[in-house]
Amino acid sequence: MPLLLDRRMLMAFGAAAALPFSAARAQPTPAASPADQAFDVLAAAWLETNLRLSPITATQWGDHRYDGRLDDLSLAGWASRRDSAAAFLERLSAIAPAELSRERQVDAAILRNSLAGEVWTHDTLQAHRWDPLIYQSSVGSALYGLIARDFAPLPQRLTSATARMNGFPNLLTQVRASLDPARTPRIHAETVSGQNAGLVSLIDLLLAEAGALEGEAHAELEAAAAIAKAAIAEHQAWIDGVLVPQAQGEWRLGADLYDAKLAFALDSPLSRAEIKAAAEQALAQVRAEMYDIARQVLVRRDAPPTPAQPTPEQEQTAIAAALELVYADRATPETLIETAQVKLDAAIAFVAANPIVTPPTEPVELVLTPEFQRGVAVAYCDPPGPLDRELPTFYKLSPIPEDWTPEQAESFLREYNNWTLEGLTVHEGTPGHYLQLAISNRHPSVLRSVLWSGSFVEGWACYAQDVMVEAGHRDGHPLYRLANLKFLLRVITNAILDIGVHVEGWDEARAMHLMTHDAFQQEREAAGKWTRARVSSAQLPTYFVGWREHWSLRREAEARAGDAFDMKAYHDELLSHGSPPVRVSRQLMFDLPVG
Repeated sequence: MPLLLDRRMLMAFGAAAALPFSAARAQPTPAASPADQAFDVLAAAWLETNLRLSPITATQWGDHRYDGRLDDLSLAGWASRRDSAAAFLERLSAIAPAELSRERQVDAAILRNSLAGEVWTHDTLQAHRWDPLIYQSSVGSALYGLIARDFAPLPQRLTSATARMNGFPNLLTQVRASLDPARTPRIHAETVSGQNAGLVSLIDLLLAEAGALEGEAHAELEAAAAIAKAAIAEHQAWIDGVLVPQAQGEWRLGADLYDAKLAFALDSPLSRAEIKAAAEQALAQVRAEMYDIARQVLVRRDAPPTPAQPTPEQEQTAIAAALELVYADRATPETLIETAQVKLDAAIAFVAANPIVTPPTEPVELVLTPEFQRGVAVAYCDPPGPLDRELPTFYKLSPIPEDWTPEQAESFLREYNNWTLEGLTVHEGTPGHYLQLAISNRHPSVLRSVLWSGSFVEGWACYAQDVMVEAGHRDGHPLYRLANLKFLLRVITNAILDIGVHVEGWDEARAMHLMTHDAFQQEREAAGKWTRARVSSAQLPTYFVGWREHWSLRREAEARAGDAFDMKAYHDELLSHGSPPVRVSRQLMFDLPVG
């Protein structure tokens, strides 16, 4: 039986991470020119229009004026959002970037990339016609965003949920009318089939809180829940009876679509060929470093040979043997979440006690990933919207599915052993996503807070794992460094895998060889990533590209400062600019032309 969501799963598993609230958001720099004034008007109008056109997004961003409404997911609704983006893009083109202040030049460039990407996605990629997963995220978030965080009194949030659940029949009818089953890839259809069933658990969570309402409001909530459950059941029947059987779309994007989507995702001039070449070089370098550690830790008499100049087979065998020492220290299915909580608390304490970066005071909570979000990644960081930023960040971790065999659970726990779980918690928690996004949410520009760069954000979290090793977290234990390097292999091979499957026609066997042989991933992790690579595109390279860019920027800052380099001061300044592409952070930090 799947694990049902309950109220405890949306609350912290421990109290140590609940911290005092931070200071208010800083105010934007006053407009210095007519161009600045024009841009400020445009940016405010863009934000207001997006909030109005997507009430679900408004809830996520922290504007609660539209909490009782739902998005228009019909083809006409998609067209309306596309036309809005095109109109704002035209208005933005009339403002000369050179006449803007530096901070507004950055925001204008970020907004331009986002608007152009939205128009391209609608007109060319047309994901709304074939990808059911983008709808699933919206439908689930419509309720989850109302119950997960205490941004308003519970009765008020339940009343909004009542209104939204009453709209589920029309919403899901729109989804079915917008999707073309014949264009839908089968893997997308099968994945959404599993996620859709999880929506019922969100409704059960709302019903569990129904006691906060009285009289007519209580009855209306229960009636709306029944309406929503019936709509979800009808939608499930359509998914399983129509969408899955008829799904025959191609999930591979191909070179042209992939390159265009990658350019928007990275907002960088890097080409696919450059990324792949850099990743292949990094793969060899990291494996060589792992071999050096293997030579240090393999001291048993029966250990495989570790010559100074190994053959490929000797390198493979030695690293695999050393990793067995890493895998030996692991949690059980019953203690996995508790172990992650202990590691989150310890990472927060370590960052607070060491000169790495000034920690945020916003709260962070470890929660179980809701069922409607499971099946793509093991862990997520879910920050509050920049307009709700004093509320908790959620570090979401998926439990081991109860229908897995003991062998599958063992494979998962070997991959997410205690050393790797340390790195994962640093990545999703602190000083990774939680810390960085909490600081990003303080930036004076709301626009920059909501349009963050994926390569900056993912790259920072990967870089942060290295920084914790560098700073002596876990006393510099070689197995911690070895586990971190294995995680880095995952980051590197993410980029190679994404390019391979979407452009170069890789089949499952080749993809699995890259992950299980070259990157030493366990079968369950690799199988999950094979699914993720097919249902997503151009997101997996953001980890490697961003990690590489962050280290390049750090090395440049060290070279410029010499002996005066201060890592904490560097990180504080870097994060103070929000989450633009790393190349833009470089321009801001070193007072270079923005472009």
